[in-house]
Amino acid sequence: MSEPQLTNLALYLQRLRFDAPPAPTLETLRQLQLRHTGAFAFENLTTLLGQPVLIDLPSIEQKVLHDGRGGYCYELNNLFLALLQTLGFEARGITGRVVMNQPEGAWTARTHRLSLVTLDGVRYITDVGFGGMVPTAPLMLDTEAEQLTPHEPYRIEQHADGYTLRANVGGEWRAMYIFDLQRQEDIDYTLGNWYVSTHPESSFVKQLMVARTGEGWRRTLNNGSFAIHRMGSESERRQVTDVDELIGLLEREFEIRVPAKEALKPVLERLIEPVSKAN
Repeated sequence: MSEPQLTNLALYLQRLRFDAPPAPTLETLRQLQLRHTGAFAFENLTTLLGQPVLIDLPSIEQKVLHDGRGGYCYELNNLFLALLQTLGFEARGITGRVVMNQPEGAWTARTHRLSLVTLDGVRYITDVGFGGMVPTAPLMLDTEAEQLTPHEPYRIEQHADGYTLRANVGGEWRAMYIFDLQRQEDIDYTLGNWYVSTHPESSFVKQLMVARTGEGWRRTLNNGSFAIHRMGSESERRQVTDVDELIGLLEREFEIRVPAKEALKPVLERLIEPVSKAN
């Protein structure tokens, strides 16, 4: 499978605060992943509008680099992989099963995309599309030791079926997703993306999910529930019950250029309505 070609490399690097293409080193990978999760929000506004989520590289470049949008794993990690390959990293896409907030031992659909990077013979996973718990640093694959990031510590457990990524949240090692290193082709991502963006039981079509990271903080928005999680201190939470306030929040706190506002408003109204009626 030929590697996709970025057509907006200079703009992409500029958004990540690089003046020139950096060398393909571990430090570069660390900076790219951290800056990417801060620059481009995780969001699913397209699915809520009932529109198709296009995951070919030109469509993603247009949406994220030109239209002021974010995206989810099939978009953000596709774009990020193309960047890594363009910069000369040895990298390829892999997939996993999200088990966050599921009972221990749950086995879910294969609906997450991430990347495997090999540097000087050492393998790492890198992920810029996992919402509110996205790792903000590459993680070494072949160790079960705790690994620090600019945010939570993570560790990777190996087992018969592959690997489980865990994060230390409030002192508890919670499973995030299960993954393996099986070769993937474009059709595999097409199938996963189609399920995530269209299946009536997919959470991506049923609720608003937005996330962004910054220095020492994470911001998350789930329907009308907005939270700022600060590392080492209590989270700030509030409920948003006004749709115009919600759109303002998307623009201000997540730096999303909100699309099709008039079409989106009734959708968002329905998502925050049960809470607002209860108050």
